[in-house]
Amino acid sequence: MIRVIVADDQFLVRAGLKTLLDAETDIEVVGVASDGDEAVSLARDLRPDVACVDIRMPGRDGISVTRELCGSDGPVQVPVLILTTFDLDDYVFGALEAGASGFLLKDAPPEQITQAVRQVASGRGTLDAALTRRVIREFVDRRRLQPVTGSRADELLTSREREILLLLAEGMSNEEIAGELTIEVSTVKSHLARMLPKLGVRSRLQAVVWAYQNRIVTVPDER
Repeated sequence: MIRVIVADDQFLVRAGLKTLLDAETDIEVVGVASDGDEAVSLARDLRPDVACVDIRMPGRDGISVTRELCGSDGPVQVPVLILTTFDLDDYVFGALEAGASGFLLKDAPPEQITQAVRQVASGRGTLDAALTRRVIREFVDRRRLQPVTGSRADELLTSREREILLLLAEGMSNEEIAGELTIEVSTVKSHLARMLPKLGVRSRLQAVVWAYQNRIVTVPDER
């Protein structure tokens, strides 16, 4: 059972997400919060598998919550699925840097929301299809190279790690990467666990954006 907390300052959104997620046989909403401070408190007390967090809330916003829940030095680490809208890109970028595992538009279809929760819980992360190019293109334009540059990637990554990074950038899951490379899923996870610290990132989603930032892969032209 995937245990979830929902944090949103809008009652209808909280209630709707709780109803939607509780209807799934493998997902249970164990707590709801109306602001960021309450979300962090619930996460510490309940230790859920996923925190669905609104990007903009009273007091502590979604970025602060994400930084608290995803930081390696915090008292508890909980994967965060950010809920966002197109007009809040700056918040999205900040949450990505803070370690969010995924982003989803609030008006996404119900099946996409439930699937995103499952993906984040399994460590796969997710980006809304409608957000992917927009977010990554903007992120690349606004944030220049990370401390580890693309030219050093070949020095830092093994050939297998680089293959996995490229497949991550194509949006593949661990299972799909394992099938593509004819290796075990556990082997993919092991490579990821070694690769992320080398790149100075904390999540597979950050690794994908790092690959775009450092021109290892390029954002397709939307025209």
